[in-house]
Amino acid sequence: MRVPLSWLREYVDLPAGETGRDVAARLVRAGLEVETVEQLNADLKGPLVVGQVLSIEELSGFKKPIRHCFVNVGDANGTGEPQEIVCGATNFAVGDKVVVVLPGAVLPGPFPIAARQTYGQTSAGMICSARELGMGDDHNGIIVLESHHEPGTDAIELLQLVDEVLDIAVTPDRGYCLSMRGVAREAAAAYGLPLADPALLDVPPANSYGYPVKVADPVGCDRFVARTVTGVNPAAQSPIWLQRRLQKSGIRPISLTVDITNYVMLEVGQPLHAYDRNRVDGPIQVRRAQDGETITTLDGVQRKLAAEDLVICDNTGPIGIAGVMGGASTEILDAAAGPGTTEVIIEAAHFEAVTVARAAKRHKLPSEASKRFERGVDPEAARAAAQRAVDLLVLIAGGTAEAGVTDIAAPHPLRTIAIDADLPDRVAGTEYGRETVTRRLQEVGCTVAGADIAGADILQVTPPTWRPDLTDPYDLAEEVIRLEGYDNVPARMPTVPPGRGLTEAQRFHRRTGVALAGAGYVEVNNYPFVGEAALDALGFEKDDERRRTVKLVNPLSDEEPALRTTLLPGLLGALRRNIGRGNTDLAIFETGTVFLPKEELKVAPRLPVDRRPTAEQLASLDAALPDQPRRVAVALAGERLPSGWWGKGAGAGWADAVEAARTVARAAGVELTVRQVQRAPWHPGRCAELLVGERVVGYAGELHPRVIKALHLPERTSAMELDLDLLVADGTQRVSGPAVSSYPVATQDVALIVDSAVPAAEVEAALRDGAGELLEAIRLFDVFTGEQAGEGKKSLAYTLRFRATDRTLTADEASAARETAVAAATARTGAVLRGA
Repeated sequence: MRVPLSWLREYVDLPAGETGRDVAARLVRAGLEVETVEQLNADLKGPLVVGQVLSIEELSGFKKPIRHCFVNVGDANGTGEPQEIVCGATNFAVGDKVVVVLPGAVLPGPFPIAARQTYGQTSAGMICSARELGMGDDHNGIIVLESHHEPGTDAIELLQLVDEVLDIAVTPDRGYCLSMRGVAREAAAAYGLPLADPALLDVPPANSYGYPVKVADPVGCDRFVARTVTGVNPAAQSPIWLQRRLQKSGIRPISLTVDITNYVMLEVGQPLHAYDRNRVDGPIQVRRAQDGETITTLDGVQRKLAAEDLVICDNTGPIGIAGVMGGASTEILDAAAGPGTTEVIIEAAHFEAVTVARAAKRHKLPSEASKRFERGVDPEAARAAAQRAVDLLVLIAGGTAEAGVTDIAAPHPLRTIAIDADLPDRVAGTEYGRETVTRRLQEVGCTVAGADIAGADILQVTPPTWRPDLTDPYDLAEEVIRLEGYDNVPARMPTVPPGRGLTEAQRFHRRTGVALAGAGYVEVNNYPFVGEAALDALGFEKDDERRRTVKLVNPLSDEEPALRTTLLPGLLGALRRNIGRGNTDLAIFETGTVFLPKEELKVAPRLPVDRRPTAEQLASLDAALPDQPRRVAVALAGERLPSGWWGKGAGAGWADAVEAARTVARAAGVELTVRQVQRAPWHPGRCAELLVGERVVGYAGELHPRVIKALHLPERTSAMELDLDLLVADGTQRVSGPAVSSYPVATQDVALIVDSAVPAAEVEAALRDGAGELLEAIRLFDVFTGEQAGEGKKSLAYTLRFRATDRTLTADEASAARETAVAAATARTGAVLRGA
């Protein structure tokens, strides 16, 4: 919201010496976000005056029109003689009043003005356009003023060229500050000054002979005020003061009637719409749109309406999207477009915020009106806003206000909030006192009455209609605290109760990150949003459980409207972005929650803010939330070991992804079992299923070539995803260091022939169990398939390391342990000693 300081002073009698920065500081202290204070034309210097064109001589022989003019500038030039000026604009005639800058002046830029010779003539000054004066971007022609201005009048004051404008970022809960009325109320409270409320007008009551209106949806439209003005002069122009206030507020002047509706919207905060009554067919109706209906809006675009859209209609169909934009069929016409509009219907209505917000987003049609309705508009301001627009049309356009007043209002009961008089004191940790609390709430616009309930000092507070955000006692306490100044809230260290330190789950999550970082992985954090395109790229089947997502009602992006069910889309996206920026050798990881919808969807309850929720309320909230298990995922591409003068490096592959899972498992103190499986998005022959006992906890391997192609990733890109909650479902185990023996190790190799379907992990487990306590380590160092192994067979070669803690093992002891291990493998997996 752009707030011209000169306009603000009309409603609050600010001290004469207060600058825009002074006012901004007060408003910031009261809780508003003033982003900038713009100095308009601070470098402008006169003389800049009104001039009357006395004569025009068209100069020929040039590539563009050039006019040699004599202009009466009164006594502003010190002589009273006509001023000689050369000008290239053609939109003025003899007798017109224009804006003239004389030699010695400085225009915004800065651009000093001096007399000079040009086109064979002397030009002592310049006739100005709007852009040259910093009034806008219009440079098509110079400014032509109304005829009643006297030559020599100071144009700087006339055009209100020098001013300060506060640019305020209005948060969603402070919609009333999208108006001069709202900001003035804040300024009045900040300075302790009275407010001249522009909405305090004498408004005639509703009667039966106003323009006929029927509201079929009182939920979507709980108030509709209509007023009619006849005899409007379609050639009337917006006066300078009105145009300048619109321009300073960031709105381009269009035509008188439209300018008045925009002006009242900025002044009071109530969006208005004007209809050409001669183009409205029959009564006005407010209803939901019907299937197949369309409307051509004021921007000239034909739009297909949805059943949820609230529309304004006449007998021909929709003539406006409620709270968003009007239709072209009833547009106000000025004199340049034909006969022009002479009879105007003013609409001042109150529409439901959610309905307007969804319509504006659905049609991609944000407007100044929708921005205000989305944040909440004062339903009681409609009558005053309509009256103000009628008064301005009568005053400026010479119209006549019809006596008929239409005011359809649904019941709008006021809510009363009971608040302890000392609640702001307790919240802020300071003492305001009952009198201060009452005064501050009244400055907000609340009605305050005292009551003694069970010996407690209770205030019965009725919030004003323009503050729909005030719903509970703590909202009222916040209003008192912010108006008294957040800087006056004492800074005290909170009393921290003794804690128990980190939970076991927190310690495990930290160990996971440290372990992966120690293994060379870099942590990334991604947004938890996903779209169908990402799931398609990962090759998930239509019935894959990971396609069942939690959809967001108001997503940040329509392309990613759901919460993730896997960490891989965001992680692989980060991998692709880094590769696109030249980082080709990558190993990244992410830990975070995924969101899995429950079978039965429930609506979350709205919890109270003035007391702790009950156990039942918290339980129902948990029941409505999706399951959110915590997972870890890694992604690798490029070289795991770099190439150099020492030789060729090693590329990252599926084995590295599996080892990353083992790294996490070691941090949890559990042992993983790895076996081959097929699962998207991994390569069908290079995908490992990760288990703890018989419980599947994750997958790792090389990505499918189709996935790599779809995501534009390097060949052999690998990934792993592990469910941390399932990994430690049996509890994390204490991680202890290995026992160190000073005695030598005895190494034995064994090669076993097994069926191709037998997992190597099962063979290894059998060898480990059979070898007994002398086995220190076992490592698979070769896998061989071929004719020598036999059809449907494979050879697995292991190195077994034996060591005792109290003696040197003999060769017979090591061999016996090896034979026992082989016997166990034979019995459990059908293994045969190779070469036997």
